[in-house]
Amino acid sequence: MVLYLASDHAGFDMKTAIWKSFEDGFFGDGYALVDCGASTLKEDDDYPEYMSKASEKVAKDSLHAPSMAIIFGGSGTGEAIVANRYPHVRAAVYQGGDIELVKLSREHNDANILSIGARFTTIDQAKNAVMMFLTTPFSHDERHERRILAIEEITKKYGITAQ
Repeated sequence: MVLYLASDHAGFDMKTAIWKSFEDGFFGDGYALVDCGASTLKEDDDYPEYMSKASEKVAKDSLHAPSMAIIFGGSGTGEAIVANRYPHVRAAVYQGGDIELVKLSREHNDANILSIGARFTTIDQAKNAVMMFLTTPFSHDERHERRILAIEEITKKYGITAQ
């Protein structure tokens, strides 16, 4: 599984910690990590640049070999807004707290990007959320598949396509 990671300045330290957790084997084997930036901490960077890189890759990959992304920012909200501009991308936000929301984003929405609000989430919460995100399968319930198809139809209606 290809897994893209991206962050702005607010999520940089958390992305670095999660990357190290992958290297240390916390999440198990089988992930090919790709860093979509930022590669250095820049206090004045803008999140759309990095989030769009990861989101575009997930959108393109969806056409042949599904991938996922974990993106990090201050709240996670703006980052998810950028991600959800891309076709075939379903980004969910996690801001600490109830991890059940991450599970439901996978089971019900087949989310393929997890956007973590680093200012509201501890490293341990982020590690647990990433683990839940990576290990929870989509349910394939008919009602959830129908809703995802409806989202795809809206995307087509407005001419949004993978680049």
